[in-house]
Amino acid sequence: GPRCGPAFLPGPALSVSPLSPGWLPALQLVRRGSKAVTRHWKAMHFQRQKLMAVTEYLAPRPAIPPRCLPRKKEPRQEDDGYARLLKRQVEEAFRDNRMIAVCQFNSMPGEEVVLVRHYLRKHNIEVKFFLNEIVRPVLSQSKYRNLLPLFVGRNILLVSRETKVKEMLRVLKGVPQINLLGACIDDTILSRKGVESFARLPPMEAAQGQTVGALAFLPSHTSSLLQRGSVYLTALLDQHIQRLQAGSPAQAAPAQSSGDP
Repeated sequence: GPRCGPAFLPGPALSVSPLSPGWLPALQLVRRGSKAVTRHWKAMHFQRQKLMAVTEYLAPRPAIPPRCLPRKKEPRQEDDGYARLLKRQVEEAFRDNRMIAVCQFNSMPGEEVVLVRHYLRKHNIEVKFFLNEIVRPVLSQSKYRNLLPLFVGRNILLVSRETKVKEMLRVLKGVPQINLLGACIDDTILSRKGVESFARLPPMEAAQGQTVGALAFLPSHTSSLLQRGSVYLTALLDQHIQRLQAGSPAQAAPAQSSGDP
């Protein structure tokens, strides 16, 4: 029969060595099928389960329960110098200013930020940028802890030594990227609506004048009410005397005529 091999291929004879990299055997054996499984899972015998449960190691109970022992003091992580400096600046901002407004700050170009700071500085209002990681620990230990829910996300502080509420709202009205959340004015925490109501109040001098006028009106009105009775009685008596004086000559003339013979 025909022989198989590279030496008996049809066509021109090719000298291919069996050890060359391009040579492949004519017959290849490929093993197919899975390996034989020799171990299967088998449940543990009931007697052995009881033996394992009986011989299980149980650690001895401590003489003092752990909940009765004093808690270990966790090592306090000290802040670096820069963090302490920022916290000191936050404390000074809340201590030295009468108006502290908390605003939500959205991204805006740097030129607009500079312009807004310029307009606010005209009214003696400064813009402070502090991280929430710096502000929250300071406020949690002060009387301003009720402001903590406002410091979520990216915030800025608008501070002033005077209560320039109207000027601040007028500037923020044209900047939609800065939203007023609340404020602390003269140690009084106000919401956004509270700040707007505070801006509609009259100036301090006008309010003091109205208060003085109201306090002066009450005593004067009371005095006039007390004097009204005596003044009215005096007027009635004067009118009666005038009537008597006007009627006396008419009464004296008939009396003289009746006495003549």
